[in-house]
Amino acid sequence: MLAIFLQTLPFFLLIGLGYGAGRTSFFSKEATAWLTKFVFYFALSAMLFKFAANLSLAEIFDGRFVLAYLCASACVYAIATLVALLRGAGVEVAAVEAQCAVIGNVGFIGIPMLSLLMGEAAVAPVMMVLAVDLIVFSSLIVILITGSRDGRLRPAVLRSVGLGLLKNPMIVSIVLGLAWSGLRLPIPQVMNEFLSLLGGAATPGALFAIGASLASKSAERLAISGWLSVCKLILHPGAVAISALLLFHVDPYAAAVMIATAALPVAGNVYILAQHYRVAPHRASASILISTTAAVLTVSLVIGWVSALY
Repeated sequence: MLAIFLQTLPFFLLIGLGYGAGRTSFFSKEATAWLTKFVFYFALSAMLFKFAANLSLAEIFDGRFVLAYLCASACVYAIATLVALLRGAGVEVAAVEAQCAVIGNVGFIGIPMLSLLMGEAAVAPVMMVLAVDLIVFSSLIVILITGSRDGRLRPAVLRSVGLGLLKNPMIVSIVLGLAWSGLRLPIPQVMNEFLSLLGGAATPGALFAIGASLASKSAERLAISGWLSVCKLILHPGAVAISALLLFHVDPYAAAVMIATAALPVAGNVYILAQHYRVAPHRASASILISTTAAVLTVSLVIGWVSALY
């Protein structure tokens, strides 16, 4: 377990370095925003395209895998929603809290970290989790918030959700990579070196940007944010483990990667959505801060546990 912790520690040290730079104002909010944009639109997209271009759709898509992850995540989503509603929160707040409970930082932490710690074969299942998160749950929160405000679901909302997916660089890069693979096109050496060079900036850039963005977040509403962090770091991977291993009998290696991915801390885009719709942004912010700090230990423990499954 100590060996796993030491392997994951450099990733979190990069986050800590970014946090220190942001906290001391050496790295401003504007600089963090531009670095995040570079990673999101260029470096991470190059990494995803290269990975996808060397895979086939058959290697990525597994019906049992998708159902196992979707069912487990839906259960945790429902629990977090029910707890919020019983506490007297409205549908909008409940939707944000449920999002915190199931959406992990798969793009910025999961893909670079798990591909290094669990091998490049982990990329396919991680990308499948990322696709489900983006297509299903990121769409669901928009539908719930806008639907509860308008009292009904308008076609314009669905159109907006669809356009948002089509414009998401992570979805686009995965689809283009799979299309390239499906056409059986070789990647020219110059293009391959370009993608490797640009994609290589994704891991340090993403982790540093996460840390710098955490520096501006506050830990308010600790009881609720702590509960949501427990949901994300413990309840979510636990539910995924039961679903993948006992109910759907997913391949042990793919199940291990799925569980490790589910153990990742709350994603930063949850805060972006909460801030955009002005629904509990401080709660989302605190959940990201608490879960990312605790993940230094919990992610190591989960990866150490799942490594015995394959």
